[in-house]
Order: sequence, then C-alpha cells, then structure tokens
Amino acid sequence: MQFQEWLRSLRFSGGDSKSEMDNLKTLLPSLPSSFSLSSLSLSPSSIIGLGALASLTTYWLVTRPRPIQPPCDLQAQSISVQGDQSCRRSALLKDDDLLEFYYEDTKTVYDMFQRGLRIAGNGPCLGFRKPGEPYQWISYTEVAERAQVLGSGLLAKGCKPNPKQYVGIFAQNRPEWVITEMACYTFSMALVPLYDTLGLEAMVHILNLAEISMVICDKEDKAESVLKIKEKGVTTGVPPGAFIILLHTPSLPLRPQSQLFWKPKGAMITHGNIASNTSSVIKILEGYFVIRQEDVSISYLPLAHMFERMIQVSMFCHGARVGFYQGDISLLMDDIKTLKPTFFPVVPRLLNRIYDKILGSVTSPLRRIILHYAVRRKQAELSSGVVRNNSMWDRLIFNKIQASLGGNLRFILTASAPISPTVLSFLRATLGCLIFEGYGQTECTAGCTFSMPGDWSAGLCSCVFIGLLYIITPVFSVT
Repeated sequence: MQFQEWLRSLRFSGGDSKSEMDNLKTLLPSLPSSFSLSSLSLSPSSIIGLGALASLTTYWLVTRPRPIQPPCDLQAQSISVQGDQSCRRSALLKDDDLLEFYYEDTKTVYDMFQRGLRIAGNGPCLGFRKPGEPYQWISYTEVAERAQVLGSGLLAKGCKPNPKQYVGIFAQNRPEWVITEMACYTFSMALVPLYDTLGLEAMVHILNLAEISMVICDKEDKAESVLKIKEKGVTTGVPPGAFIILLHTPSLPLRPQSQLFWKPKGAMITHGNIASNTSSVIKILEGYFVIRQEDVSISYLPLAHMFERMIQVSMFCHGARVGFYQGDISLLMDDIKTLKPTFFPVVPRLLNRIYDKILGSVTSPLRRIILHYAVRRKQAELSSGVVRNNSMWDRLIFNKIQASLGGNLRFILTASAPISPTVLSFLRATLGCLIFEGYGQTECTAGCTFSMPGDWSAGLCSCVFIGLLYIITPVFSVT
C-alpha cells in the first residue's frame, strides 16, 4: 500500500476530513507520491515506530473534539404560519402543530414526577444539608409517600380535592416546599406561593384574591405574621377556623406610591402550560443535552417564580436530583462546592460575581497574561462550535475555577436579565460547559425563548419556544 493511500485509510467519516488530513500531512516529512513502504527494508524498531504513529493518529482522529452543529439554520430559526409573516413558529417543528408534551405519559406535573418515580424508585430526589455537613437525601418513594400523607391531612382539615381549592405556601426553598406542591397535585388542588419581599399588604392582597383558607409555613414567625393579619381584622379571605400549618422575615421595602405597580397580579398556570414549556426545552436540547438520573441541580432561586419550578420539574421528569441551599445566600458557593451540581440555573448578577471573583484572584501580571491567553484559545474553539472541559488549558489553568463550582457542571441556564457578552464569553471558556440564555416571565410559564444549540453569540435568546407562536404587531406610539 502506498503511503498516501495509508493516510486516506485513516480518514474519519464525520466532519471535514480533507482539512484534517491536510493538517496531519504537515506534521510529516514531504514524501514523493510514488513512495511505497514495500520498497524499503524496515528494521523492527522502525516498524514499531510507524505502528505507534498510526495508533496515535487514529486515536487523535477518533477522540478529537467535535463541533456542535445547530439543529437548524441560525439565520432562519422561525417559519411563518400558513403564509402569514406576522405569525411565526419555531423551525424545529415539522408542521404547524405546536408541541404539547414530549413524553406520552407526562401531561401534568404529577405525571412528570411519577415518571421520575418509576425511573429512580428509591433513588435520591431532594437533598438538604446542615452547616458543615454533607447533603442528606430523600428518595423519590419517600417524597411520594409524604405528599400522599400531607395531601390526606389537607383533606381532613377541610380542603376539597378540586382545582378551585387554593392552598398557600409561605416558605423558603426546602424539600417540604416540593412535598407540599406534590401533595396538592396528588389531590388536584392548586398551589399559591406567598412571599414577603413585596410586603404585608401585598400578601394580604394575594390571600384575598385567591380566597386562601389554608397556608403552610416553614417558620413560626411567618405563621404568626399571617395570624396577626387575621387578629387585626384585616379582610384576607380567610374564613373563621382557617388553618395555619407550620412546616427571617426581612424588613418591609418602601412601597411605590402607585397601587398599579405594587399589587401583584395573579398568573394562572395550568399543568398543560408546564408540560408544553418543559417539553419545548427538552426538544430544543435533543441530541445535545439529555438530563440523566445522575444529574443534580442546585435550588436557591425563589420557588415563587416559575423559572426555578420549571427547572425542578425537568429534573423530576428524568429521575434526577435537586439539592437545596441552606437558606443563606452567603453560603451558596459552599453549598455548590459540596453538592457538585451538573445543572446550574443562574441569574446574571451571580455570574457577574463569579467573573469578578475569578479576575480578582489573579493578582500576578504574568498569571493574568496566561489566563487571558488561555481564555482566547478556548474562545477560538468555542467560535468553531467546540465546547469541552478536557483541553490542555482546562487541565492547566481552568480546573481550579471549575472545581470551585463543584467540578461537574454540564449545563448552565441564565435568565431574568441580560448578561454582559464579555462575562458570558469568558465563563463559557473557563467553565467548559454549555451555557444558554433564556427569556420569559412567570406569566408565560417561565421561558418563551431559549438559545439555540450551536449559537454561541451573546445577547440573543433565539426563536420562540416550540410550544408557542409569536405574533408581530406594529406599535404606532408609546405614551
């Protein structure tokens, strides 16, 4: 076999093999095209050397980083519906039928948790920790059993098993929050989160609006604050004999003068909304990121907002784990280091702090030069579609940065506000994992747009979700 034919036989079928082979040839001495190994008498050591070269070359071709290819043309991510250019849908859909659910057996949040229960069984579901200790885990089976018992207790206290029965929850992120939520869904009741950041009057408004007769609290002072409302004769919609079930209340903020802004508006979120929204993310990430049973997410963003709840539902649907922070945001980084999450929902403010901390820790001018050079090399890979955490730069420079966030991150989702392109590009390089941007509101079930895999630009959230349409309406004036 001639040497050129031997090189061609090493080609890998995927990717741009021509450019790879051209690069490989530059590493070898120039040889005539008619050169043949059979024309030489090779010593055993030469044969061993050529065999080693062939093995290394084959290993490089097989293990080289693969660029992530977008699932559609990034310049045409949406398609008009029935020829109407003002009404568009995602190009990832085969037709105009919007995605309602990804799995046939997951049409409600209860269904999604039950799917995770079937996958994980006695496997870990909800995690918590005490200061200085490792995480302790509650299994899927135990969560389901506790939800059943709590739900039965709510019925015994007078709640009705129907969607018009609203149960309030006034608690910080913790396993009991999820257990309460699942207890309500187990018996077809609706959950209404209460939170004190808007002030006492806003909470009264929520109790009134939803006619809540049952509130579950995590601390005594919260239960007392609700009871004081009743004792003072404030109309809360709570009938005589209402129950407060006890499972740091901050100072009240200044209230805006206009009541238009401070009164919270009710957002009626259906199980169908949640199923469609969750399924859209799963579909977009299909083939790029699949949630596995061993995945774990850190829960610290308020569960009163749908962003955090959508993350948790996605984890439960696949039998994965959710670990809760201790309740003190100053200890969050220690919780992350201990939990070692693979999934990290985050807001830009926290990413900015991580970015500043990384740069602030590099005081030596030489180390700063090396850091920025390594970042540029990783960013060059990123621009070609390669996302990895096993490069030379990861092993030499970025491993400590990645270890500070547990060392296992596979996926980060940032939302709630725009993020600086500089910060986003820097963290994509240093953390070596998928980082996506999302946009939405609680009123639209958290997300309505989501970065497209393979699009590593910043400041864009790509097309509308697969389960949504968007309609362009001209705005003639703004007053």
